[in-house]
Amino acid sequence: MRRERTFHAVTNLRFTQEHMMLVVDGKEHRFALKRISPRLARATMKQRRVYRIDPYGYGIHWTLVDEDLSIDGLLRT
Repeated sequence: MRRERTFHAVTNLRFTQEHMMLVVDGKEHRFALKRISPRLARATMKQRRVYRIDPYGYGIHWTLVDEDLSIDGLLRT
């Protein structure tokens, strides 16, 4: 049986009005929404709370906003 590679351990995703904070591989990161995603910056808090983190830690998808962000891309910002 082949084991899939885990890219990142992503936990504790939360928002303020202007920022997204999440813990990646045990370290907390803070991102300005306007810088990482105009869609998320315009979204309501309710829309921001409906997301799915890829089980292997590759990225995050917001269904109601139709937005996808890769964890590697976020870490490079």
